[in-house]
Amino acid sequence: MPQLRKIVYADDEPDIREVVSIILSAIGNYDVVSYASGAEALEKAAHESPDLILLDVMMPGLTGPETLAELRLRPETMNIPAIFITAKAQAHEIAWLMDTGAVGVVTKPFDPATLTQRIEEIWAAHSRQLLA
Repeated sequence: MPQLRKIVYADDEPDIREVVSIILSAIGNYDVVSYASGAEALEKAAHESPDLILLDVMMPGLTGPETLAELRLRPETMNIPAIFITAKAQAHEIAWLMDTGAVGVVTKPFDPATLTQRIEEIWAAHSRQLLA
């Protein structure tokens, strides 16, 4: 199974961006590079060579799904798995987000104590699918 080391995270809310970055760095020991918008992530993600991309769904300008669609068009980012973080927790909304090409969805509000575990579970499930 490929190892998860570096995560790019885009969220327009500075407090949430900081909390998620601290949690993933401190608990998961991941290298987290965060951006304030989908456009910024789109511009810089390829240069970071992340193993995983986390995207907030509701962002001004490019939304998370729009950002993911653009990332999928670029050879250097088209195969990087992405997870959405969203307050939209209804089954049809999660299904739609998965249909856009995400490998998982984390719903807000999330439990800071289990955020890293949830992301690692999604990563492991995605990695197993690749090996199957």
